[in-house]
Amino acid sequence: MESKNPARFTLGKQSSLAPERHNKEAELQKDGEAVDQGVRLMYSAFEGDVDGIREALESGVSVNYKDIDNRTALHVAACEGFTDVVDLLLQKGAEVDPKDRWGSTPLADAIFYKKNDVIKLLEKHGAKPLMAPMHVNHAREVPEYEINPKELDFTNSVEITKGTFCSALWRGTKVAVKKLGEDVISDEEKVKAFRDELALFQKIRHPNVVQFLGAVTQSSPMMIVTEYLPKGDLRDFMKRKGALKPSTAVRFALDIARGVGYLHENKPSPIIHRDLEPSNILRDDSGHLKVADFGVSKLLAVKEDKPLTCQDTSCRYVAPEVFRQEEYDTKVDVFSFALILQEMIEGCPPFSAKQDDEVPKVYAAKERPPFQAPAKRYSHGIRELIEECWNENPAKRPTFRQIITKLESIYNTIGHKRHWKVRPLKCFQNLEALLKRDHSNGSSRGGSSRSTSSRI
Repeated sequence: MESKNPARFTLGKQSSLAPERHNKEAELQKDGEAVDQGVRLMYSAFEGDVDGIREALESGVSVNYKDIDNRTALHVAACEGFTDVVDLLLQKGAEVDPKDRWGSTPLADAIFYKKNDVIKLLEKHGAKPLMAPMHVNHAREVPEYEINPKELDFTNSVEITKGTFCSALWRGTKVAVKKLGEDVISDEEKVKAFRDELALFQKIRHPNVVQFLGAVTQSSPMMIVTEYLPKGDLRDFMKRKGALKPSTAVRFALDIARGVGYLHENKPSPIIHRDLEPSNILRDDSGHLKVADFGVSKLLAVKEDKPLTCQDTSCRYVAPEVFRQEEYDTKVDVFSFALILQEMIEGCPPFSAKQDDEVPKVYAAKERPPFQAPAKRYSHGIRELIEECWNENPAKRPTFRQIITKLESIYNTIGHKRHWKVRPLKCFQNLEALLKRDHSNGSSRGGSSRSTSSRI
């Protein structure tokens, strides 16, 4: 039976949203006073006493008993991190998302006090986070790029690029949206990665890099909104087309080099993409390429807490120094670029017969994908450029500014060669047309032979 005048439970950790959080060791009862069964339930949750909770519930007290601050036993157990108590309360019918007088829920408290096992258990039972981790308290602190999630229409949404992005309609324009799922919003590492990616997007403005439009940071799920590129990624394009013409491969390589080169020349600190591979390179309406997906990108000046691993990025395109967990710089993107350029000419991924996780070991053993396409497809210095870019010594790999200069020279050479091949045919066609015209004119005048020879 519940008390008509509930007490305030002041033991242990208090509401994560309370203006003042106390951690008092108060007396459970005063001499001569009977203990309220609701308070006993709360006290058992604070102590992690599963048997005590069962006894309190058997006495008739509601599993959703609330103290004067509207806090429940589930709030208390979540604050303290007692997974077995939380599990029992939920089994007994505890409301999963009750709000205390400050609006905090058990999940919000568990997130605040970093009780990860409790967080996972509550999320498994359908608990939803109250707000995004980047939530601000005052309207003036809301970022200028903030998008109201109600403006995003996902009615006809489709998945794009590895499932990390989906399409949506925003103010009449189709956009790409990357969501941080509600099931991972309490994962500090993933939230940090989201913050970092958002920070990088705000720095980037280039024709060969996907354009950032805005973000949702004040509610869950958090989202990054970018331009939508309907032609898909380079991986899908090569699956359909196979090996590309050298002129197309070089033109595409120039787009990639310009985009990544821009990142590397970011001021004051270079941005390393670190996950450069065909699935992260998108095609726009004009057929040009744009670099995308900065989920594992980093500012070179930022010190990493832990080294990049193949779990974070695509193993097939990772530089050997990354696999060996050595210090690395922007040249890891140059290595990946070389593999992509070669793949465009060969028509298949590097070491396609091997499993993804086997390929980095081959690179570390100083092996590189074989050049199997005809030698003429690697003419004009394309092969030499690829070999420079995947050099075992990162310091000997060229910068993207140097790569762009070489690619422009190669592209101009290929273009002039194609133009030279076309001209003789055109001249022949012009001559043939002239002869026909003169023959016709000569027939009507009765002197075609002399007329033609004089014109020629």
